[in-house]
Amino acid sequence: MIEVSIGMEACPGCHGLARKAKSFGHPPCIVPAQFVKPFVKSNKNDLIDAEAIAEAISRPTMRTVIPKTTAQLDLQALHRIRERVVSHKTAVVNQARAFLLEYGLTIHSGIAKFTHDMPSLLSDEQNELSPSMRDILIDLWQEYRSLEEKLLHLRRQIESIADADGIAKRLTSIPGVGKLTATAMTAFVGNGQQFKSGRNLAAWLGLVPREYSTGGKQRLLGMSKRGNAYLRKLLIHGARTCVLHLNRTTNFLGQWVQLMEERGVHRNKVVVALANKIARIIWAVMTRPGAFYLQQREI
Repeated sequence: MIEVSIGMEACPGCHGLARKAKSFGHPPCIVPAQFVKPFVKSNKNDLIDAEAIAEAISRPTMRTVIPKTTAQLDLQALHRIRERVVSHKTAVVNQARAFLLEYGLTIHSGIAKFTHDMPSLLSDEQNELSPSMRDILIDLWQEYRSLEEKLLHLRRQIESIADADGIAKRLTSIPGVGKLTATAMTAFVGNGQQFKSGRNLAAWLGLVPREYSTGGKQRLLGMSKRGNAYLRKLLIHGARTCVLHLNRTTNFLGQWVQLMEERGVHRNKVVVALANKIARIIWAVMTRPGAFYLQQREI
């Protein structure tokens, strides 16, 4: 049988097609759509798109997508469902706070304040809430509680997967990387072998400066924000926690943060730079098991 490379654009169904092609002995080649677009000539139709894909995969330096395993897709689906539930919960809280504000009742921002004040406001018969609005707010409160239970169930599922995954367990030894971030990295990145270096992973996550250089003059702008926004958000949240709580005397990352702060670097720049550094450490831990050991120091 002749081995034929099968090219396709990255899309929701590409990983299933890639597994099917591999089962028949044909290596799949998945190319992001933005890299195929420059090869599309004139108008768009199926034949022109197929020609553009064939042209794209023939390029020796073309970046391709590694087909995900079913385990990665399952874990990725859990993270995406969790992100949707978190967004829905935030919307419910904001809507309830807005309804209360119309009746002169305020709740400070933050989930902790909402969960503490909401039951007392609903049970207080002396406030200005109308019976109809009280029923609406009770429904919103019950919806919020159900979303909290759903998030707890998803968190337990993700944590159980992290405990059983060797790579995820190693990643949790890195400051700023918890079970949620570790499983998200294994779900979206896999083993990290598709990246040549930790800097390439950080660039894929959008944690490096954008460059607009010409005429031999280098010009670096703000962070690129390319790639997976979900992973970038988790890493920046973890880096922000490290900036706030890392020990500045015994932890090597804490000492680095201290040096940045002494130079007068803005706190947000320190957070993004630390997220970049954490991403590089993650790549080293994922790709070099047994060759990289993170010293456990006091945090």
